[in-house]
Amino acid sequence: MKSVLEPGLLERAADAGLRSLFVGFETVNDANLAERRKNQNIGRDYGAAVRRLHDAGVMVNASFVFGLDQDGPDVFDRTVEWAVEQGIETATFHIMTPYPSTGLWKQLAAEDRIVHQDWDLYDTRHVVHRPKGMTARQLEDGYWRAYRDFYRWSNIWRGAASQPGPHERLRHLAYAAGWKKFEPAWDLLIRSRRVVRALPMLERTLEAFGGRRPGA
Repeated sequence: MKSVLEPGLLERAADAGLRSLFVGFETVNDANLAERRKNQNIGRDYGAAVRRLHDAGVMVNASFVFGLDQDGPDVFDRTVEWAVEQGIETATFHIMTPYPSTGLWKQLAAEDRIVHQDWDLYDTRHVVHRPKGMTARQLEDGYWRAYRDFYRWSNIWRGAASQPGPHERLRHLAYAAGWKKFEPAWDLLIRSRRVVRALPMLERTLEAFGGRRPGA
């Protein structure tokens, strides 16, 4: 987050060809950031970071984590609403997962909150600990609902409408729809080991819609 807001650095990266950036926003709840010592994000203006990336013609792939101790059942809708309002093109959501031998694991184990050790489920898509602010079912259901809601056509269109001009709106639609709505096609290409053949099309799309808008 700090590097995104550093004057000049992002623009130089965009001029060098940067077209998409994975940004770990983690959570829209500042209390979670302080509790988990995510100092690099505390006090940062998330909205300003998104605007700077978009002004530079860079697609935002945002990452959020659910199930932190300060999260309640409303965290899913609040996160999706914020991301759509900012015009974020793609988002990945995760359930907080305490990996073995980490500080988080040791803390939750000491609190008797680890529910099992089936390592196949430690994939950030399943609940493997007892959350504080909601039930495990609420957490897992909310996680899947966030994906569905963020990638609804209505929200893709709403995110595009939040962009300042036609160039940015087309960019949003090209990225958001191409990334997620055609995900089964991408999965098929990956499984069939033919994704390399699709790379030129992807690169042309990024080149056509990336970069700063005309006159900016």
